Amino acid sequence: MLKVVRMTVPPLSFSGRIFFMQSSFSRTKLSLAIASALCLAASPMLLTGCKRASAGITIPTASPQAVDSARQQLDLIPPPSKSRYMAIPSLTEWENPYLTVQQNMATLHVTQADTNPSQLGTGGMLRPVSARRQNLTLRVSDLPAALDAVPQSSWPYGRVVAIEEAHDTPASARPAVRRNVEAAIKTLGDMGVVVYEWPEGGGLH
Repeated sequence: MLKVVRMTVPPLSFSGRIFFMQSSFSRTKLSLAIASALCLAASPMLLTGCKRASAGITIPTASPQAVDSARQQLDLIPPPSKSRYMAIPSLTEWENPYLTVQQNMATLHVTQADTNPSQLGTGGMLRPVSARRQNLTLRVSDLPAALDAVPQSSWPYGRVVAIEEAHDTPASARPAVRRNVEAAIKTLGDMGVVVYEWPEGGGLH
């Protein structure tokens, strides 16, 4: 005879509910800030140029004005601590911005700083890091505007961005993905951002 086991989940405490509300509100603010920056980047004054790849594929590139503007803002973020960010074992634990690059687009992952001063439950079911992470799909040419909108509190390791190729990319698309990765690395370097190319197979699955 099948026995049904009923499980009950205890309600969130008052502080837990407040954290959940603050986290949701912060993610919405971050999303709106970056979306606004991307809208401005699409204006005629900041239209991107094009770079022709060796295989005849045209890759949009960020305008020099956008890169210079972002670099001025990003210069306010301290240089990265290599000993700190190299010790992160997985992108699930990475708290700086990082990029997952696809064939024509990229996903920018931004983690909001934890506003709850208590260490109770940090990283657990009630306070997962993923609850503070915002994922935004954009073109590589939009990186300057997007990173310009990321708050300084989301750069705990300093001015470094991790980058990975999209998982399960078909063999036929890998050259295009690699070109997009190289375009992203160049754009980040032009902005004075250190690039940590994540080892293959070491990211999120």
